[in-house]
Amino acid sequence: MTGPGPGASRALPDFPWDSLAGARARAAQHPGGVVDLSIGTPVDETPSVLREALAAAADAPGYPTALGTAALRGAAAGWLRRRLGVEVADPAGAAPSVIPTVGSKELVALLPTLLGLQGGATTVLVPEVAYPTYEVGAVLAGLAVRRSDTPPADATSASHPPVSLVWLNSPGNPHGRVLPDDELRAWVAWGRAHGVPVVADECYITLGWDVTPRSILHPEIAGADHTGLLAVHSLSKQSTAAGYRGGLLSGDPELVRRVWEVRRHLGLLVPGPVQAAMAAALADDAHVDAQRERYRGRRDRLMGAVRAAGMRVDHSEAGLYLWVTRDEDCWVTIDRLAALGIVAAPGSFYGPAGARHVRMALTATDERIDAAVQRLNP
Repeated sequence: MTGPGPGASRALPDFPWDSLAGARARAAQHPGGVVDLSIGTPVDETPSVLREALAAAADAPGYPTALGTAALRGAAAGWLRRRLGVEVADPAGAAPSVIPTVGSKELVALLPTLLGLQGGATTVLVPEVAYPTYEVGAVLAGLAVRRSDTPPADATSASHPPVSLVWLNSPGNPHGRVLPDDELRAWVAWGRAHGVPVVADECYITLGWDVTPRSILHPEIAGADHTGLLAVHSLSKQSTAAGYRGGLLSGDPELVRRVWEVRRHLGLLVPGPVQAAMAAALADDAHVDAQRERYRGRRDRLMGAVRAAGMRVDHSEAGLYLWVTRDEDCWVTIDRLAALGIVAAPGSFYGPAGARHVRMALTATDERIDAAVQRLNP
């Protein structure tokens, strides 16, 4: 895909979920009700550790800081160290190495703009099968989009504008693929050789099942520092707190500072009570581990039923989704599932390479997962 030139723009892609209206209507006719496995929206209770911290900080008459409170940045640095083996440079210093964001989707959509890439004839490189918001962010900034799972031979070519930003996603949405260390190192080396920031969306990194995902900021991947690298994290899934809109950006202090300076001009501020809840959540591992085990049980039951129904599960070694195929057009599979009262996401939402898969989310109650299991294997 080639993109517009400087100053040009093109229309945003259609909002993909609108095209599922027919499948949802058909699924709603099932006498047992709909089992909606299409959108990865958490359904379990937000843990008390977050709710109590939010309530305790509810008296918040002043504006919050875009930089994040010292307590939050300290908790984030501790979480990165404890859970991911990542050391960030001086989180409380004047050159921020970790800042809070209003969820992760907002950051993904705005990052090319926040980094000052808009309006140039350049390309954002995204995975072959990818979260649609990477493309949305490029379009908003007037940039081209190119799909590739391997570093290109060069940052420029005769057929594509030069690359100005790389998105990685590990564990991946929708397919749950985890990039091995050698691939991550290859991207780091390529980005540094060409002066191109490499950004890893790691929102599912605490949900490894068959493998343990590694952060791009880990010293065995990044080396001695985080030059040219950023990582995006979220509390939405690991802390069952999508409604709080709490995310993190960390990595190269120069890049983080660039993002922070624009964000504070725009008033993109995480509310103070939410910052307090985030700090409490990042300091507590117990609720994350408990939620992980809930998802593990749902995954095991649903995966068994999908396979018993004659479908194949590809990748899916981490994250909150099963990447399922019957080796047919994804919309045919969507119709088959809708007849059972089950709604999934067509793989074509995530790029042409996903056209023969569907994504089934684990973010449904135990009762709804069990209903799907029974319908798949009556």
